[in-house]
Amino acid sequence: MSASTNALLANPWRDLWNNDLSQTDRIIAPDFVAHAAPITGSGEDTVRGREGLNNWVAGIHTVLRGLTFEFTVGPIVTDDYLVVRWSAEGTYAGGFPGGSESAVGNRVRFTGTDTLRIQDGMLAEYWVNADTLQLVQQLGVCELV
Repeated sequence: MSASTNALLANPWRDLWNNDLSQTDRIIAPDFVAHAAPITGSGEDTVRGREGLNNWVAGIHTVLRGLTFEFTVGPIVTDDYLVVRWSAEGTYAGGFPGGSESAVGNRVRFTGTDTLRIQDGMLAEYWVNADTLQLVQQLGVCELV
């Protein structure tokens, strides 16, 4: 696919992460693979398939109510890749491993970069680099010394 066609996947990708799971069947390849440990602490280093991605997105929205993602850079696209820099903000609802009960109800903000490989017009592979230290500090898991 062309870079300009691939750029059309960016907004539905953002919408999916903003909890519009109806985007999944439209833009995610059936054999999708994400290379990241889900922020909800499952311990896995990959997420597989459309259902796995939907479970991951739903899980983070359970922990962070009203979570919204916005692009701050991009999309940057080629014939094979889509890259976006994002910021996210939501209200901590509890349930993050090691999260402080006193953090429940606090607004949190964190950032990251998504790199996605495109195959046959769908998102097939995903690498995320999120500033989880920034997030866990706001949840009271650790403090900056």
